[in-house]
Amino acid sequence: MNAAVRPVNPVLITGLTYLMFMMFAMTTDAVGVIIPEVIRQYGLTMTQAGAFHYATMAGIALAGLGLGFLADQMGRKWTIILGLSLFALNSFLFAVGDDFLFFAGLLFVSGLAIGIFKTGALALIGDISTSTESHTRVMNAVEGFFGVGAILGPLIVAQLLITGASWKWLYVIAGALCTLLILTAFLVRYPARQARSEPGVNVSGLLALMKDPFALSFSGLAMLYVGVETAIYVWMPTLLAGYKGPAVWLAVYALSIFFVLRAAGRFVGAWMLARLAWTQVLLVSSGAILICFVAALFGGKAVAVYVLPLSGLFMSVMYPTINSKGISCFRKAQHGAAGGVILFFTCVSAVVAPLAMGAVSDVFGDARYGFMLATVMALALFAALLYNRLRNPAAARLNALNAEY
Repeated sequence: MNAAVRPVNPVLITGLTYLMFMMFAMTTDAVGVIIPEVIRQYGLTMTQAGAFHYATMAGIALAGLGLGFLADQMGRKWTIILGLSLFALNSFLFAVGDDFLFFAGLLFVSGLAIGIFKTGALALIGDISTSTESHTRVMNAVEGFFGVGAILGPLIVAQLLITGASWKWLYVIAGALCTLLILTAFLVRYPARQARSEPGVNVSGLLALMKDPFALSFSGLAMLYVGVETAIYVWMPTLLAGYKGPAVWLAVYALSIFFVLRAAGRFVGAWMLARLAWTQVLLVSSGAILICFVAALFGGKAVAVYVLPLSGLFMSVMYPTINSKGISCFRKAQHGAAGGVILFFTCVSAVVAPLAMGAVSDVFGDARYGFMLATVMALALFAALLYNRLRNPAAARLNALNAEY
C-alpha cells in the first residue's frame, strides 16, 4: 500500500515514542552505577569520572540548541531515524573500545544523537495530540516510560557486574533495541500534519525564538526544576552516607525508590492533569517538594532518609508538564526548535547545578550545604509557580494555539 494512502496508526506512533524515551533513559540514568566502576577501572578522580555524565549532557544541550530545528525542516520521521541511527552505531562502538577518553567521546556523540531524535519525538507528540491539554497528558506518559528506563538501566548494569560482564554491554543492549526502533520508524506512516505548510525555524530564526518571553520563562522553570532534581540523583547518596538509624535498608535503596516513585507518579500525573488545571498541579507539587527539602534540612539524616525519596512522587509531574506547556506556546511548525531550546537549558542546569552543589559542599565540608542551595532553588521554583497559578500568563497564547490541534 502506498505511504500516501496508508492509514496513520496513532497507537504505534505513540508506542514508538514511549520506547525511544525508555531506551535512552536506560543509558543516561545508569551512569551513577557505572561511574564507580570507571573510577576503579581507570584510577580516576570523581571529577574526571564525572565526564561520563557531563559529556552526554553537553551533547544533548548542543544538539537541542543547534539541531532542534531539524525536526521542523527535515520532518519528524527522518529526524528521528537520523538520531536513532547515530545512537545505535555509536552504542555498538562501546563493545570495541577500552579507553576512558574513547568512551567519553562516544558519550558526547550519544548525547548529540539523543538531542536529535528527542527533539523530533517531542515535535511528533504535538502532531499526535488533539489539544494543548492532551499534549501535556501524553508528555507525562512519555516521561513515565523514561522513568521505567531509568529503573531498568541501573538494574541491567548491576546484573552485568554480578555475572562478571562489563558495564559496556548495557550500550550494546541499547543499540540492539534502538535498531528495532529504527525499523519500526521506517515502517510507520507519520501524521500528515508534520509536513510543514508554514515557515518553520532555521538557525537564524532560532535566535529570535530564544528571545521569546515564553521560551525563556519555561526554560527558566525547567532549569530550576532540574537543579532540584539533580540534588537527589547526584548527591542524595552522599548526604545519606553513614546513616545508622532504623531505616538503614531505606538509605541503601533510597535512589531506587526515588526513581520508582518518579516513574509511577508520571503515569498518575497524566490522570491528574485530565481533572485539574496544570497550574494547580504544578503549584501543589512544587510546594510538596519544598516541604520535603526543608524537612530534610531541619530534620537531618533521620528525616531525609524518608522525605527525599518521597519527593520523587511530587517531582514526577513537573518536568514533562513544564516542557509540554513551553512547547505548546508555539506553532506546530516550531515545536522541534522550541523543544530544542528548552532541552538546551535543561542540560545546562543538569551540569551546572550539581557542580555548584558539590562546590558548596566542598567549601563547607558537608553535603548538607549543597542541599541548602537546592532548597533555595526549590523555593524559587515554588515562588515562580505561585505567580504562574495566580496570573497564568501563558493562558491566552495556549488557548489561541489550541485551534491548531
